[in-house]
Amino acid sequence: MPDGFFSSYDVRVRFAETDAQGIAHHAAYVVWLEVARVAYLADHVGGYRSIQARGVEALTTDVHVAYDRAAAFDDVLTIHLRCVDIRGARFRYEYVIERAGEQVATGSTAHALVDRETRTPTRVPSWFADAVVTAESPA
Repeated sequence: MPDGFFSSYDVRVRFAETDAQGIAHHAAYVVWLEVARVAYLADHVGGYRSIQARGVEALTTDVHVAYDRAAAFDDVLTIHLRCVDIRGARFRYEYVIERAGEQVATGSTAHALVDRETRTPTRVPSWFADAVVTAESPA
């Protein structure tokens, strides 16, 4: 696992995510980041539905992916992620995507918490921040 990362999730490149040459389409990476992020929330914060039940939504405000190597149909990719920079209503995830220990891509997503009903920004609650601190601490 890359230094400073304590959570990871595997995805298998599906045929539908590839082009005619069997190479993963660039847009699939954004989906894989979301798959890992939702799994992270399930493991550490009680799941996305739990967040919604507490009256907040986490909106994605920015996505960045840098591609190092191509991924292909049926590759098993490991998405390493960490949640960082919790400030006010905002936080960010950083990602490293690997195939058999070889870096395929890196990325980041930025998020803002908003009130579920009014959609106005709301400070990251302590229960969320505390869960992230626990998740991001070495075991």
